[in-house]
This record gives sequence, C-alpha cells and structure tokens, in this order.
Amino acid sequence: MPDAAPLWATVVLPVALAVAAVVTAGFDALLSGSAERGSARTVREAGLRAVAPLREALRLLVQQPRRTTAADRLLGRLGVVLVPLAAVLAGAVLPWGFRAVSDPSVGIVWFNAMEALAWAAVWLAGWGPNSALSLIGGYRFLAQGLAYELPHMFAITTAALGAESLRVGDVVAAQEGLWFVVWMPAAFVVYLLSALAMAFWGPFEYPLSRDAAGGAATELAGVDRLVFLGGRWLLLVVTAGFSVPLFLGGGQGPLLPGWAWTLIKTAAVLMLLVAGRRALPVLRMERYMEVAWMVMVPLTLLQALFVAVVVLNR
Repeated sequence: MPDAAPLWATVVLPVALAVAAVVTAGFDALLSGSAERGSARTVREAGLRAVAPLREALRLLVQQPRRTTAADRLLGRLGVVLVPLAAVLAGAVLPWGFRAVSDPSVGIVWFNAMEALAWAAVWLAGWGPNSALSLIGGYRFLAQGLAYELPHMFAITTAALGAESLRVGDVVAAQEGLWFVVWMPAAFVVYLLSALAMAFWGPFEYPLSRDAAGGAATELAGVDRLVFLGGRWLLLVVTAGFSVPLFLGGGQGPLLPGWAWTLIKTAAVLMLLVAGRRALPVLRMERYMEVAWMVMVPLTLLQALFVAVVVLNR
C-alpha cells in the first residue's frame, strides 16, 4: 500500500499540475496551428505556436477586468477560483508512481466530490456576471454535468469494485499482473469521454461555444479569464492523470521507476484526448444527453455487473 508523500509534495503538486497544463495547452496550440495552415514549415514557427498559451497568459495578466451591471462579484469570483482549486484538490489523491499527497480510505469518493465541486464552480462563474449569455453557458454545463456524472461515477466505481476498495493505492495494487483496462474497456472509454466533459473541452465545450459568445466565460476578462480557463486545463490534466491509477496500472511497468511510468502513461492519455478534439465535433446538449442516458449509462452498468460477477467468483 503506498504511503502518503511528505509535506513538501503539497507545494510541488499544484506547480507540477500547472506545468503539465501549460505543456498540454502548448501541444494543443501546435496541433491547431498545423491543422489550420498545414504542417509546420520551420522549427521557429512550431516554437511560436507552442508558446502561444504563455503569450496569451501574459496578455490576460495585464488586461483590465470586465464589469457588468448588478453583477454578483463574490459568487462570480468564487466560481472562477474554485475551478482550479477543485482540480488541485482532486489531484491530492493522484499517485505519481506509488505515492500521493494523500491516500485516504475513500480516495475515489474524494476525487468524485471534487469533480462535483468543479461542476458547481462553472455554474457560479456563469451566474455571477448577471449576463444572459454567461448564464446560458452555466446552465449548459449543468445539463452536461447531469448527463456525464452518472456514467462517470459508474466507471470509477467499477474500478473500485474490481479492487474491492475505495483507496486509490489499493486500486493500483490490484492491477499487478493485469491492468483493469484489459477487462474493463467500456468503463475506461466512458471515463475518458466524461473526463473531456468535466473539463468542458473539445467535443464538450458547448458551455463555452461561440453561438453564446463564449458562454460561461463571456464576461470574464483579465486575470479572471486566465484563472478560469487555466483551471479547465488543470481539470483535463487531473482527470487524464487519474485514469492511470484507475485503469492503467499506476506506476507499474518494467525497467523504469514508478513515477516515470506514471508520466509516460499520463502523457499518452493527454495526447489521445487532445487529438480527439479534432476527431469529434462539438456536441449539442440534447444529442449528448441522449447518448449519455441511452448508451453510456446502460453500458457502464453492464460493465459493473460483469466485474461484480468476476469478483464474486474469485
């Protein structure tokens, strides 16, 4: 069973997540530039595209915040701050190798609770500015959350069922010799789709879509916008990283140390999610909700039933 990491890891965790988020955003910008203008012609062009997120961050740091009439600034700011905070708190139970900042007996429940906190945070960020388009984006995320949360919960519960424990370290230990992705493929796929939905990114960025002028982020500018959108990347990194201990054996692997295998697997999942942004169109809420309720929920229930039968007959 993995032990909790020392106290200094609580400082390193948000920094590591932020670095991973910036690198992922740079990779996404590089792919976006290549898709729009063809493959990069020079190393210099590729480098400029890769650092585009950093340039945008610097621009937002000096941009003035936007004010709206009768805005609830307290709730709006609370929602903005809670998005990255929820991601960091969820990452507290994320083992890098075989150690995490914290490994409580209900670590999987904690992770899911922090996801629910992010769900509320996006809605508050849309509610606070007292803007119709911003509020539309917030309610879109509520609808999206209702659709993805149930299959997502069933997917992570299936991994806990396979390990017969809610402790993340026990889930990793239970995969020695056979990763859960091998006999829980449906739960793994549903988890990845719901990870995109929780980060309201790629095919699930409808809450921030252009038809609502940016949705929940319409009235956000300056540091507020930077924190909110940066929190989205943190959510994407954390949910991608959590798929590793849940389904990909955590830090298990030959030759390399556990932390190295965790980084390799997390990077592979992130690359898959970033590439999926170009393979899937943005989904309207009604279409996604239909697929979630009619396909994803029954699929994850059948997967959980299969795992339960296997566990009972061990």
